[in-house]
Amino acid sequence: MKYARLTKEQFEEMHQEFINFLATQSITADEWEQIKKDKPEAAEEELDIFSDLIWEGVLNKVEYLEHFSPNQVFLFHITTATIELIAIKVENEAIDITTREGYQWLQTNLMDPAVNIYTSTKAISEDRNKDIFALIKQGANITQGQLYGYFQKIVQG
Repeated sequence: MKYARLTKEQFEEMHQEFINFLATQSITADEWEQIKKDKPEAAEEELDIFSDLIWEGVLNKVEYLEHFSPNQVFLFHITTATIELIAIKVENEAIDITTREGYQWLQTNLMDPAVNIYTSTKAISEDRNKDIFALIKQGANITQGQLYGYFQKIVQG
């Protein structure tokens, strides 16, 4: 398995897609029930293959990720060749930017000496999607990139 198995909830959400996936392999609903009963390892394998297909489709479309922690925000822009990072670090233990109050403090105090903004660019490895998935496993969320765009304008002056 290349990525991670979808959760039970995600499988339920994608019930129809999974049925279609089984159909592409000429597996009927009755046959699927039989496979689950008689060959649980084969059923597990089908779930893993389907999960990887879904992840691959999602990861192919990712352009922006965000990762928030109490004193840092990592904003990623993924291109075909690079991962561009804008990192915002708050050097004040009293501020937790994962809270509404802390985030509002950050918005109004961007020029405060306690706020440091860094940028970095890294080449994508041979497996772009694996790079993205690693960031997601570490807690990053897929976004539309509005926050990245906002901070990119600040960084570029």
